[in-house]
Amino acid sequence: MKWITAIIKPFKQESVREALTAIGITGMTVTEVRGFGRQKGHSELYRGAEYQVDFLPKIRIEIAIPADRVDQAVDAIREAAKTGKIGDGKIFVSPIEQVIRIRTGESGPNVL
Repeated sequence: MKWITAIIKPFKQESVREALTAIGITGMTVTEVRGFGRQKGHSELYRGAEYQVDFLPKIRIEIAIPADRVDQAVDAIREAAKTGKIGDGKIFVSPIEQVIRIRTGESGPNVL
């Protein structure tokens, strides 16, 4: 089992959800987050005063999937989230040691 975390631009959230649904992945957690990488924010004007926006709005999508579906899921996320510009985001893949369904107490890959 693997845990995929994708940090993407907010306007790409629906495209990524549709791409994952198209390959049969329907369960996900979506969180609004803020951060920066190489993009390092940008300057904005407000009432004539310029100020620096260091933390940009992003979306974090998290999914737990069987290990044999990782490449397919990563490709779907990458293609759906890509704009070709700086700040498109990152995808992180981590192992999952154990999954337990709270309601029934069952555990293992069948819980996904």
